[in-house]
Amino acid sequence: MITQGNSQPKTPASALFKFNVRDAGTLIGLLIIVGTFSMLSPVFMTIPNLLNILQQSSINGIIALGMTLVIISGGIDLSVGPTAALSAVLGATLMVAGVPIPLAVMATLGVGALCGVFSGSLVAYAGLQPFIVTLGGLSLFRAMSLIFTNGNPIFGIPPEFRSVINTEVFGVPAPIVIVVTIAIILWVLMNKTPLGEYILAVGGNEEAARVAGVPVKRTKVTVFVISGMLASLASLILIGRLGAAEPTMGNLWELDAIAAAAIGGASLMGGKGSIIGTLIGAIILGSLRNGLTLLNIQAFYQLLATGLIIIIAMLIDRATRGK
Repeated sequence: MITQGNSQPKTPASALFKFNVRDAGTLIGLLIIVGTFSMLSPVFMTIPNLLNILQQSSINGIIALGMTLVIISGGIDLSVGPTAALSAVLGATLMVAGVPIPLAVMATLGVGALCGVFSGSLVAYAGLQPFIVTLGGLSLFRAMSLIFTNGNPIFGIPPEFRSVINTEVFGVPAPIVIVVTIAIILWVLMNKTPLGEYILAVGGNEEAARVAGVPVKRTKVTVFVISGMLASLASLILIGRLGAAEPTMGNLWELDAIAAAAIGGASLMGGKGSIIGTLIGAIILGSLRNGLTLLNIQAFYQLLATGLIIIIAMLIDRATRGK
């Protein structure tokens, strides 16, 4: 446990209690949405539709989990969508060219990691603001994907790769299994490893963390690398489902990811967030969009509802911080 001077560390049981209460509130919100749409549409609570919601939420869930780590550390990553696009077109190009699928997958994840190193290094070592750096990365990575493909989609994803992405594990689609696995890994990372303590410390009070011996710069780079790799993983899932990679894919993914993290209890001030809450937040957004679609409500009303939920989540966060 990181301490400074004579200050006492937080009581783990107390911290865990607060953590669970916030997650419970997010879960109650999900149950209200599910209950409402179940009464309005007989299709909503069917097993195929529920699996569809979870599968549709898996891509946002994976990206949002990486975004959560960045937010907890006191940063923001606006470049996850273009990072996914750049990773996807490179990975698809390698697969179509006959490169072994495992190598192509590793290269795709490597692109995401490099994008994370680029953004994280500018934030950590050049002292630039995460918002500005990743806003620049948003344009840079998108331009690179468009230049690389000349603006054209890449078709011909090998059926062997697509079969893996579209398979089922005991009746559960593979993307759902992947996002749950990632969530478990990140939960362990945040709650059972020194890196998790470092991320919380940097987001809570960077100067105090530095004095306490936390490797602040390395921690910042690490969370951006994780975010970039998860964006690449999400892109692999999407190209496996669609059978093609487009340089324009990932549009507004960063906003959905931030929304899921915020709904799940992550504070944009840093120092607070929840892996479980983010996962529930992603499902809330997926359920909301699915339910409104079943009710034939136009897309711009879906955006309106999403925006209201984000604002409400921020008001709740401010109230729970007592400010």
